[in-house]
Amino acid sequence: MALSVDSSWHRWQWRLRDGLLQSPSEATPLLSPEKGGQSYNLTQQRVVFPNNVLFHQDWAKVSRRYSSNRIRTTKYTLFTFLPQNLLEQFHRWANLYFLFLVILNWIPAMEVFHREITMLPLAIVLFIIMVKDGMEDFKRHRFDRERNCSNIRIYERKEQSYVQRCWKDVRVGDFIQVRCNEVIPADILLLFSSDPSGICHLETANLDGETNLKQRRVVRGFSQQEVQFEPEHFHNTIVCEKPNNHLNRFKGYMEHPDQTRTGFGSESLLLRGCTIRNTEVAAGIVIYAGHETKAMLNNSGPRYKRSKVERRMNTDIFFCIGLLFLMCLIGAVGHGLWNGTFREHPPFDVPDAKGSFLPLALGGFYMFLTMIILLQVLIPISLYVSIELVKLGQIFFLHHDLDLYDEETDSSIQCRALNITEDLGQIQHIFSDKTGTLTENKMVFRRCTIMGHEYPHQENAKRLETPKELDADHEEWTQYRCLSFPARWAQGPAETRSQGGVQPLKRSQSVQVPIQRHSRQRSVGRWENAQSPVAFSSPIEKDVTPDKNLLTKVRDAALWLETLPDSRPAKPSLSTSSYVADFFLALTICNSVMVSTTSEPRQRVTMPPSTKALGISLEKIQQLFQKLKLSSLSHSFSSTAPSDTDLEESLGTNVPTTDSEERDDASMCSEGYSTDGGSRSSTWDQSDAPASGSGVSLEEVPEGPASPELCYEAESPDEAALVHAARAYSVTLVSRTPSQVTVRLPQGTCLTFDVLCTLGFDSVRKRMSVVVRHPLTSEIIVYTKGADSVIMDLLGDPACETDSAVEKRMRKIRAWTQRHLDLYARDGLRTLCIAKKVVSEEDFQRWASFRREAEASLENRDELLMETAQCLENQLTLLGATGIEDRLQEGVPDTVAALREAGIQLWVLTGDKQETAVNIAYSCRLLDQTNTVYSINTESQETCASILNCALEEVKQFYGPREPDHKFFGFGPASEKPPYASRAAVPEVGLVIDGKTLNAILQGKLEEKFLELTQYCRSVLCCRSTPLQKSMIVKLVRDKLSVMTLAIGDGANDVSMIQAADVGIGISGQEGMQAVMSSDFAISRFSHLKKLLLVHGHWCYSRLARMVVYYFYKNVCYVNLLFWYQFFCGFSGSTMIDYWQMIFFNLFFTSLPPLVFGVLDKDISAETLLALPELYKSGQNSECYNPLTFWISIADAFYQSLICFFIPYLTYKDSDIDVFTFGTPINTISLATILLHQAMEMKTWTIIHGLVLAGSFLMYFVVTLVYNATCVTCNSPANPYWVMEGQLSDPTFYLVCLLTPVAALLPRYFFLSLQGTYGKSLISKAQKIDKLPMDKRDLEIQSWRSKQMAAPVPGEAQPTHRPVPPVPEQDLRADTSKSSSSPEKTCKEDRVLRGERSSRDHTGDDPCSVDSSAKLSSGDHLRLGPNSAMASGASSRGQADICRHSIKGSHLRSQSSLTI
Repeated sequence: MALSVDSSWHRWQWRLRDGLLQSPSEATPLLSPEKGGQSYNLTQQRVVFPNNVLFHQDWAKVSRRYSSNRIRTTKYTLFTFLPQNLLEQFHRWANLYFLFLVILNWIPAMEVFHREITMLPLAIVLFIIMVKDGMEDFKRHRFDRERNCSNIRIYERKEQSYVQRCWKDVRVGDFIQVRCNEVIPADILLLFSSDPSGICHLETANLDGETNLKQRRVVRGFSQQEVQFEPEHFHNTIVCEKPNNHLNRFKGYMEHPDQTRTGFGSESLLLRGCTIRNTEVAAGIVIYAGHETKAMLNNSGPRYKRSKVERRMNTDIFFCIGLLFLMCLIGAVGHGLWNGTFREHPPFDVPDAKGSFLPLALGGFYMFLTMIILLQVLIPISLYVSIELVKLGQIFFLHHDLDLYDEETDSSIQCRALNITEDLGQIQHIFSDKTGTLTENKMVFRRCTIMGHEYPHQENAKRLETPKELDADHEEWTQYRCLSFPARWAQGPAETRSQGGVQPLKRSQSVQVPIQRHSRQRSVGRWENAQSPVAFSSPIEKDVTPDKNLLTKVRDAALWLETLPDSRPAKPSLSTSSYVADFFLALTICNSVMVSTTSEPRQRVTMPPSTKALGISLEKIQQLFQKLKLSSLSHSFSSTAPSDTDLEESLGTNVPTTDSEERDDASMCSEGYSTDGGSRSSTWDQSDAPASGSGVSLEEVPEGPASPELCYEAESPDEAALVHAARAYSVTLVSRTPSQVTVRLPQGTCLTFDVLCTLGFDSVRKRMSVVVRHPLTSEIIVYTKGADSVIMDLLGDPACETDSAVEKRMRKIRAWTQRHLDLYARDGLRTLCIAKKVVSEEDFQRWASFRREAEASLENRDELLMETAQCLENQLTLLGATGIEDRLQEGVPDTVAALREAGIQLWVLTGDKQETAVNIAYSCRLLDQTNTVYSINTESQETCASILNCALEEVKQFYGPREPDHKFFGFGPASEKPPYASRAAVPEVGLVIDGKTLNAILQGKLEEKFLELTQYCRSVLCCRSTPLQKSMIVKLVRDKLSVMTLAIGDGANDVSMIQAADVGIGISGQEGMQAVMSSDFAISRFSHLKKLLLVHGHWCYSRLARMVVYYFYKNVCYVNLLFWYQFFCGFSGSTMIDYWQMIFFNLFFTSLPPLVFGVLDKDISAETLLALPELYKSGQNSECYNPLTFWISIADAFYQSLICFFIPYLTYKDSDIDVFTFGTPINTISLATILLHQAMEMKTWTIIHGLVLAGSFLMYFVVTLVYNATCVTCNSPANPYWVMEGQLSDPTFYLVCLLTPVAALLPRYFFLSLQGTYGKSLISKAQKIDKLPMDKRDLEIQSWRSKQMAAPVPGEAQPTHRPVPPVPEQDLRADTSKSSSSPEKTCKEDRVLRGERSSRDHTGDDPCSVDSSAKLSSGDHLRLGPNSAMASGASSRGQADICRHSIKGSHLRSQSSLTI
């Protein structure tokens, strides 16, 4: 509805009362035309009035419609607990079924048991679950009460000051004051910060687990406040979006009394649950409260899924219902036939009060219902409770497995989904993220290229080869840095290092760094760990060994900078010094890194060192550089290899030595961008374009003791890596404020840049830009960094240059930089392009006005901001590129190899470049040197279909049709597929596709062909894929192939993939906790997946599956005893066993052994399961629980019930014993048989197993003896008094109880003996090996593995972190453009450099390309494979150009290349 700022409340109510809420004219102003007030759409916006004197009336009326800040995460209240919990429990149809039986038993005509007896099992089950739910909810209630009663300072209008109140008293529109280390109680719009620059620092660990600090800034126009914020002076109305769960998206505007607007975004919103750090006081107005806060809207709690075993179990329960219906129908028909044999009504057929008898049909119907009550135990109600208890026990052992505990992060496995533990043992496909999942997400600067010249940093590469020695060499490196630079130029030469951190030496007051001191206390709910308090600051990340040649050029560039005139140069400089200077300035400035000191408490640097202005002459600068050069010459680097190399030199001398990779999707191309995937709005300097003479911009640090060592708090490891790299070359980020950033040059001088605007990263633009004013030339410069695929398309056209020499130089720089980027990608490095642009004053002012309008817009704000960013980020000048290494996690190759041996197919879904992903795949054994790798890159659906057909045709020539191998309990014919050794010569297949190809597949309805091809592949790599594409792939494989899927990731861009899979696993890494919060299980390392699946997954599935089968067997066996008795009692519904004995039988006598079996049984030891991963296939094939095992157990139950009933019947046939004396041996025999059957199923025997089995049997005798001795008239007219005592004195009883279980169990024992002796299943063989002594077991395992694998494990001989560079894989790419060069030439170039791009004039990634309309002619046959002969050129058939290469030699990966 429409609401004016100064409208009265009754007018608003009148509009609401007249039903105009959905009126098309909602936006019509409520004010009269002469007043011209502003109107708002309350259905799409939230209007917040401040709680002060001026707006109090409006606030009091509007705030009632908004949620209070009291939270309640409990499901129940004291009054709703009983009815609501019962209602939830009766959502289970099994409970409804037993409730129906209880109601039936209350009808006199169908009463079988005593009414109380019938209610007892259901009441016990409901009570146990009710107690469990109540205890869990009470814990939530205590937490809610603690939160709601926390204290906070709220502005009180009457007292004109802030007073202490509880969190629950906070309302929307209240003014809140928060102090350092306090937790924010609601979502607050920041209006004041004690920081002079209007910055507030947050720790968001309670939301996303990230310990690095985040910056939030005061709304524009409020940052220039002197002392304190005065709420009474706030006369504005706030309009923002409705509450939503997007943590990083927020937009709105503030309307001033003069009708002007000020826009704001997520950079000004303090979220509930965050902690204030490094800020004395912050104040703001509450926007969202209570359950409308973003934190509460994201709190979905534990996830509940239905496991595959439970789905199978529900199906089998329907079969049991059908069986029950059949047995009841037999009873009803039999009852009618029995009564039909009497000519007169028998004496036991009692008439009603009128003397009439029931018709036979109605009597049969009543007997049908009576039989349902009698045979109700056929449906195992106790199975549900037993499964929940067993899963709790399994989770307990998972939590206490030390192998799944990570000491570094002090974290163990988290089980967030409590009911799918058995699914861990049936996984068939794993979809993994790459960065932070397969890799450590510790970014290390490795190489860079500037102005087309490559600097390999070989000394740095040698340092990274021995990561374990880094700590020992850290002190040496510090001394080395001291020798390389004068003490006053380095940042940490005079530091005193200790175990407790870095303690800076004292220095003179004149150069004291202005800092804010705050102890970093523990806040309530903060996620604590053992990591460094500064994120991304490990020695391996911080310490970078400079390249010698580049170091010299950096010094020359610093000297060149200071010789710049105070006016703008006439034309852009193409000198090396200018490029190097801008390159390192971009690394230092284009980020959002916060500068602080390493001392405790943490101290944030807010200003550059207070030093005198630079007044030295050029001669003095030259003298300083002379000292620098002499010092560096006397202490030179050990490396003498050239670094300013051409492409041929780098290819010839530099062997790729990394196994790292790029980030996924949103965080792939940038550093400092929000790791949670959101975009940060731009930040502005208040003056927008300050004068060039404002302040001192060039300063010199005088000689003296060193300043405190600076540390950088970045939002991502990529960002920190580049800032540390620049610092290694003494281009140091000294301080940062929203309006200024100070950089210290190698000679000690400081340059202070005015920050005019910051364009944060978002996943669409894939870049970040910072607009600054150069302190020396007063130029407005845009520094941009981002993905090479984006930046290269935004570069200016060299053809526009008037000077032909400049044009040629720019083309050359671009071409060589692209080649270096491809080289970095093949080395597995994460690539990033650096560019700049000089903007005129007039253009910038015009653009800035458009930007402000976009920020103040509430509708289409994101689109407008995107458009303004694109208007600025174009016609860029390329400076260079960087290569950052992300190392593989420890144990990843071994884990991947083990999972593949277990029959699990691994897919890697990443946003990285294709070359990087392929390199990582080789290093972690996803791909092997002998594999044939198909690489498909096309946007055309027709071409994609043709390529898939060709690939499928070739693959089927090697493998033929895929047929599953079915066996019956380990018995069955041998597999038709030749063993691994016999087909060792057949290369395995890998598939690499990109995001564009995925779109063509999904939109062109090629899913079936694609999935058919992937079934033959060893691994599948999906590169350049978006989060949405990741989830679509998981759903496609899960639904189309009907397989069990597992997704694992560590970042926010993996959440959709994790939620789409059957089992989602989050890794608590350096990208926050959003993946963990959305997952079913959380681990700290990818290597933990090996034991989690191969050991715990196998055990959980094996235990639970066999327990479920046992429950079905137990209940069917026992119920059939009552069914057979109906044939001898006239189908009257009577029993030969006492009712209480029947109840106790399921509740006590046979309940504990299955529980112990489900929690503790181990069919195979953990050591054997880890040594023989292929044993995991038994769970994939559902060998323990499938339709076959279910019906076999049912048939066995029928047989055993026949034996247990008819042997005692034949024994006592001609005797005169009563009915209970006949039923007691049957009950005893059935108990012994069922317990012995359980004992035969147990694979592990401990004292607990023995005590539970023996105790259950003894408890039966004790309870029965006591019950029969005390119950005289418990079951009138019949009673079991002294029945068991009499049986124990009869030798026949003992003979029957000994022989009958043997006869009943003999077939199963014989079958298990045959299976153990002659069975060919892997489980049977492993169980035999497990029983051997340790030394013999190891020999048998080695023999097993040698038979299974004719060749060594793929990639076993390769080093873990230094893979051999991959040769070009089999490539199937389709391009949408025409190639300007000849096919022969480009194909030859493809041999030398894979994936080389042309000069970005809209040509494709592949050198061999044709028009997008190219199609394979119908008569063409494309033979793809490692044995393909290489054509002398590119043969042309129809419209297809085919380039085939073949590289011989066993040490190279077999490959061929097909390009369309």
